[in-house]
This record gives sequence, structure tokens and C-alpha cells, in this order.
Amino acid sequence: MSADPTSQQIPANEPPASESTASAPAWAERDFVHRALPGGLVMRRARTSDVHAIRGLVQPLVDERILVAKEAVNYFEGLHEFRLVTDPRAAGGERVVGCAALHVLWEDLAEARTVAADPDYRGRGIGRMLMEQLLADAQAIGVRRVFCLTFETRFFASLGFEEITGTPVSPEVYVELLHSHDENTAEFLDLARVKPNTLGNSRMMKHL
Repeated sequence: MSADPTSQQIPANEPPASESTASAPAWAERDFVHRALPGGLVMRRARTSDVHAIRGLVQPLVDERILVAKEAVNYFEGLHEFRLVTDPRAAGGERVVGCAALHVLWEDLAEARTVAADPDYRGRGIGRMLMEQLLADAQAIGVRRVFCLTFETRFFASLGFEEITGTPVSPEVYVELLHSHDENTAEFLDLARVKPNTLGNSRMMKHL
């Protein structure tokens, strides 16, 4: 396997004819390759070994009631949704310093959620870089609208999000979304049972 999987021009959905099962093929690894960021930081997708660090990063925001608390199992279940920014040169080894997740709600709709940055690294554009990546990810999978529920209206407005009222889906889709067991989906639907979680938050949307 090449040291740089991104250098192998393998068409999407077209794995090599013969592939060892001992390690992931190059065409599957490309999206997990570290992307270099300014200041020696890197961006990558989350791994199972990152869950403890993600929870630690999010906990201060949970304590401030900015984000809703989740059990560890919820992070494992949604791990594939996360992009991380890490500092590989941190004392003690690689440190997770930012996270954000893209959760698909419907055919053309996704939510940006669990956006957090380490206070020691704030001011370095980590949140913006993560959100720009999530928006690119959304476009790549066919999503045309990205929703967020946030206190940080100025930040999201700078990324092209606009405040909305109500739930911008058809009655038919609304009924389908009611079948979801996801708490954030309930917040998107503005259901009464999750109102305490959303007090003071603004509902914002970006069209891609």
C-alpha cells in the first residue's frame, strides 16, 4: 500500500480486484487521511478510541447547558458523523481540540451538532474549519439544507446560516420524523417534551 493513499486514483465504489483483508484498502482509507491545518493541527474522522476525549471536550458545554448531555453509547452510535481537529504535538500525545458532527435528518436535510472547541485553542478558527468541512460533507452526500440549534448566532451567520421559525419540512416529512428516537430530531421538530433543552437557542438554516 502506498504511504499516501490519496495518491492512488481509484474510482469511487470501485475497489481493487484483489485486496488484502488484513488492512483497509486505499479507496476506503482516503477519507480518514489526516488533513493538515495551520499551526500544526490536523483534521480527521473520529475513531472509537476518541469517544472519551470527545465527551471530555463537550462536558464543559453540557455543564453550561449549551449542549445536551449524551450517554457514551450515543457517541459510539453516531461516531461516523464526527470530524475532529487534533493537535498531534500536544504534551502526552495527540489531543482532540475540536469536534463537530453532521447528522442526516432527511433526504435533503442534515443537522450540524455537537460543535465544540478546546478553550485552550480558541481563536484559531477550529470551529470555522470544522463547519466548513461539514458543509462540504453535506454537499458531497446530496444534502441541500443544513440546520443548527445554537446560541452562537453570529458565528453561524458568518457561515451563511439564517434564523428560521417553525419546522421547515412538509407535513408528510414531519410525520415521518416523529418516528425518530433521536433527541436532537425532537428538538428540530420543536416538540414540547424537549422545550427545556432549547430555551434561548436560535433555529438557523443554511441552503447549500
